[in-house]
Amino acid sequence: MKIIAVIPARYDSSRLPGKPLKDICGKPMIWWVYQQALKVQIFDEIYVATDNDLIKNCCDSYNMKVLMTSPNHDTHISRIHEVSTIIDADAYVCICGDEPLMEAKIIKRIIPKSIGKDELYVSALMREFDEPAEVIDPGNIKIMTNEDDYCVALSRSPIPFPYKTVLFKYKKIVGVECYNKKSLDFFVNTPKGACEKIEEVTLMRFLENHIKMKFIKVNSVALSVDTEKDLEKVRLIMSEKIKRKAGKKP
Repeated sequence: MKIIAVIPARYDSSRLPGKPLKDICGKPMIWWVYQQALKVQIFDEIYVATDNDLIKNCCDSYNMKVLMTSPNHDTHISRIHEVSTIIDADAYVCICGDEPLMEAKIIKRIIPKSIGKDELYVSALMREFDEPAEVIDPGNIKIMTNEDDYCVALSRSPIPFPYKTVLFKYKKIVGVECYNKKSLDFFVNTPKGACEKIEEVTLMRFLENHIKMKFIKVNSVALSVDTEKDLEKVRLIMSEKIKRKAGKKP
């Protein structure tokens, strides 16, 4: 089975323009993400998918494979679909370019053992929230799954509502997803549903059309960088990790 990793990297973020190129301990953010993808050692190929020349030039300077894609994509999934029209593979693993703390051992959890030839395959990683403030942040997509870890609900609001009990953990989507070509084709050829239009949660397109989505629970400290405050936090964590690693060397 041929599996490729795709790292979508958009320059024009509304809250943090140019964030794939933001410096973290001497290297651009996108470099850190790419290095973790390399450590997985399962991917046949790894590509950054961007629509920006500055990001492409940065990738070229660090010998990272990069594909120029259309500037008209309104979701990361449609950008990955464009990659699927250029590079043939059995599975496309999306690693969000704004999660530089995502570790290779976590990314590996998304790799499927097999994919049925005629099925629409969609899977993603999820983790439990660490801090109460994360739960009320609309930037964090909350998820409910059934006992088989298939998605039953998605929302920017805290779900489920603690009506009868508080003895549960809220869960959020982690920035690693996996698709086959058939599911990517379905996504780009299916219009937004009512819920997706309201909440602007892209995976709702599958949910609203009764497409199964498998969610795999992981223990991750990964943090998506959406603001300057997030960036400063990641820089601090990364700096501490580098110091600890240096301290272990003989």
